Amino acid sequence: MVVVLVVVNIMGPDLWARLGASSTAFAMKTVKQRLNSWPRLRNKRPDMSVPNHFELLATDGQARTGRLTTPHGLVRTPAFMPVGTAGAMKGMHWREVRDAGSDIVLGNTYHLMLRPGAERIAALGGLQQFTGWNGPMLTDSGGFQVMSLSELRKVREEAVTFSSHIDGAIVELSPERSIEVQRLLGADIAMQMDECVRLPAVRSDIDRAMQLSLRWAERSKRAFETAPAGYMLFGIVQGGDVPQLRQSSARGLVDIGFHGYAIGGLAVGEPQEVMLAMIEEVAPVLPRDRPRYLMGVGTPDDILEAVARGVDMFDCVMPTRNGRHGMAFTRYGQINLRNARHADDPRPLDETSPWPAARNYSRAYLHHLVRAGETLGAMLLSEINVAYYQHLMGNIRTAITQGTFAEFRATTRSEWEKGDIVPR
Repeated sequence: MVVVLVVVNIMGPDLWARLGASSTAFAMKTVKQRLNSWPRLRNKRPDMSVPNHFELLATDGQARTGRLTTPHGLVRTPAFMPVGTAGAMKGMHWREVRDAGSDIVLGNTYHLMLRPGAERIAALGGLQQFTGWNGPMLTDSGGFQVMSLSELRKVREEAVTFSSHIDGAIVELSPERSIEVQRLLGADIAMQMDECVRLPAVRSDIDRAMQLSLRWAERSKRAFETAPAGYMLFGIVQGGDVPQLRQSSARGLVDIGFHGYAIGGLAVGEPQEVMLAMIEEVAPVLPRDRPRYLMGVGTPDDILEAVARGVDMFDCVMPTRNGRHGMAFTRYGQINLRNARHADDPRPLDETSPWPAARNYSRAYLHHLVRAGETLGAMLLSEINVAYYQHLMGNIRTAITQGTFAEFRATTRSEWEKGDIVPR
């Protein structure tokens, strides 16, 4: 019998005191309506029967296209999820995110838990209503911060203890609390709590983190048992760059049973060939009728190659982050608008792009905005990049449906390799 004591101090002083006495009763009532009582750990394995909300529509080789049904709408796969870490897409309005072709976006459990707080968001109607996105959302579990905030945390069997990067308050995040926070946020897809190890790492550390993640997977599923119908929980395959550990992790998660399966702990320092090799180890172990999500990936080339190996879902901060630094993703590859070659060029980034900003603004103007540090430059390039990613995903889905994915993959890579148009 395992007993876990979870102590949460999210924002220093009591959260409800900060909300104010007048709103406390309302907030508590709303939260209670949105959550059932949380199950305690029991001496039994979770129920293996998990409803499937994913429909596989077509395959072409290992590449797949399908449809995922969530409480807030349909998600076409392969899908790319733009990252709105703190409930906002940096440099973009949600309207633009939707117009660019995004079906689903990602929010960050750790950051939203700290600010503005999961209980506050629940009292205000959940993450969709709070942000105005009103579409499908996936939230990560906070497990990535176990790696990225390694200087501010301590990992134990029961939970991870953080020192908040905002105000230094002590925060304890257990698998149960992670699921609770994601339920409070109202995420259509929640992720199990896991430990991600930055590569390269010694095998013993990778093995320990993988085994811990499997135990946390069981606890996460038990905590998710009272979620309303239609909401989903994904397990996360760990195991670093060790094929045997990846396979063991995948088999363990399939035994537990999840709505979908993510491949985590990649794109964290390893070469692309290692990442792709690990996908090839894992994909055959995962159920064919469940969605597969490669976390934190990545470049357009990473996505194209991962789709060829059977991956259905992706997320990455790269489109908006690179946009803020003057980089544009196009059919010619990645273009640096800081480069002086664009200073006198009246041509658009790509006259064939379906996104207006890529067609209607000259390279000279975009170059000026970036060099002048104008916010508009970051906004326009973020829009262009997210739209390019979504256009790529749409073309991938069409190619798979038509049975021409291999040709599309070769043609797309060939255009990237040719590079940008000749400067004027």
